[in-house]
Amino acid sequence: MDLNGDDEAYVYDEATGEWIPPGRAAAPPEKAAVRDAAGNVLADGDSVTLIKDLKVKGANQTLKQGTVIRSIRLTDDPEEIDCRHDTIKGLVLRTEFVRKR
Repeated sequence: MDLNGDDEAYVYDEATGEWIPPGRAAAPPEKAAVRDAAGNVLADGDSVTLIKDLKVKGANQTLKQGTVIRSIRLTDDPEEIDCRHDTIKGLVLRTEFVRKR
C-alpha cells in the first residue's frame, strides 16, 4: 500500500543514482561535442590535418605534420576519431593532434 496515494512506482536511474518520479521522462544523455586541437567542432565526413608528426604503432610508419586525412568518423570516445589513410587501414587518431580543414 502506498502512503502517498500514488499507485505508480518510482524508477531508479542508475546513471544519476536518483529515484525518478512517475511521469517524468529521463532525459537522454547528451553526447559531448568532438573538438580538434584548436577547439573547432568535428563532424562525420570532415577533413583534418595533422599538427604533429605521429609514429603509427604496428605499421612502422610515421605520418608527417600537414598530412590531410579525409572523411573522418566520430567514435563513442570524444577524444578519438576513426579515419583512413592510403597506406593504413583502421587508423584511430587522438583529436588533440588534428586540426579541421
